[in-house]
Amino acid sequence: MTKAPLVGAVKTRLVPPLTPEEAANLHVCFLRDMSASIAEVVVRNCAEGLIVYTPVGAEPAFDGIFPPGFKLLRQRGESLGDRLCNATEDLLGQGYSSLCLANSDSPTLPGRLFDLAIESLSRDGDRVVLGAAVDGGYYLIGLKNVHSRLFDRIAWSTSEVLAHTIERAAEIGLEVELLPLWYDVDDGATLNRLCEELFLSRRRDGNYPAPHTREYLATLIESRRIFPELAGRTTI
Repeated sequence: MTKAPLVGAVKTRLVPPLTPEEAANLHVCFLRDMSASIAEVVVRNCAEGLIVYTPVGAEPAFDGIFPPGFKLLRQRGESLGDRLCNATEDLLGQGYSSLCLANSDSPTLPGRLFDLAIESLSRDGDRVVLGAAVDGGYYLIGLKNVHSRLFDRIAWSTSEVLAHTIERAAEIGLEVELLPLWYDVDDGATLNRLCEELFLSRRRDGNYPAPHTREYLATLIESRRIFPELAGRTTI
């Protein structure tokens, strides 16, 4: 699930420290890295990769970003809940037996978490798989059937999203399976966390290396555009 990488329309909470142009460039890097990681998951699990995007008419902005075989699907609906629910309906209506809707803000998300979600959805019985995010939301939702209640009365863009979604699942008697915690990069603090992970952390734990994101952030750091305290340490 993503927005087209249009200047001034993406990663606006990263401006500052980034300029609108840098924020859009970083968004492209996130898309390249996440789709490359998902492409590996696709091969391992005989799945397909799709980009569920907005706005309509911005399709050329995605040219050359994604690996071969990825398809584009337009988002429908006004609210985030509407768009998630409609994407679920559209994809299951195309004949897919299950799906995972993921954000486009976690470039180092380990591929094994997608594998876990797919494995859970492959088992008998209905369930929802949720990737718990540090900020109280979720980075992934996996489904086998349309459950519009999961997207109803959710306080979107707050720390209550995951809790509310679990409550909605309980109301309809739907089993919930939680994936390990991960984080979204959507503000200065989480951008700093990403830089620390990419350039200072000695442990990887299967994290996707996000080469496009790493290279672009290195240029910004070395030019002292962001986090000057990391300058000279980006070749680790």
